[in-house]
Amino acid sequence: MHCKQGVLGVGSDEPHPCLLPNPIFREAGTISEDTGPGHLGEEDPRMSPDNKSIVRRLYQDVWNKRKLEIMSELLSPSHALHGPLYTGPAIGPEVYKGQVAIFVAGFPDLRFEIEDTVAEADKVVVCWTFSGTHRGEFMGVPATSKRVSVDGITIHVLSKGIIMDSYVSLDMWGMMQQLGVITAPGGPKSASAR
Repeated sequence: MHCKQGVLGVGSDEPHPCLLPNPIFREAGTISEDTGPGHLGEEDPRMSPDNKSIVRRLYQDVWNKRKLEIMSELLSPSHALHGPLYTGPAIGPEVYKGQVAIFVAGFPDLRFEIEDTVAEADKVVVCWTFSGTHRGEFMGVPATSKRVSVDGITIHVLSKGIIMDSYVSLDMWGMMQQLGVITAPGGPKSASAR
């Protein structure tokens, strides 16, 4: 398994404990060889073979090439965007376009790199990194001209070749540290804090 160092501030050379071999699994024996529906080796009828390519287009064409006009081809009119940056209803392609516009205004050279993609049934999970230079206002923070690299994961739910929902999780804390808005835990304290 390929893991990036420093993801979400971990920065350790040691593997995460959940990735270490677990003796419980060694005792469990082999996986069932049943080849009925839902078992390994059988195509799940809910998953179109194009689901990964549909989601890949969202990152490559919409985010990286700024082709906002194809948004309605990729997202359902009732697409719901869920994540830490959305406080109210975030429904429809226009809301998603608005999010792209906010990020691009703050980071005009913003680019997404897909690190890994996993698809099963009607879900496509994308592990990504975006990078860009903070040249415009973003979330109330004036331009700092600092370059950021932010890791995140998005779970996209698709139906009949259209993205219905997107659940986003990103390292906002790390981004704000890179922008100099907040300091790392244990960082310097002011004289008044002593």
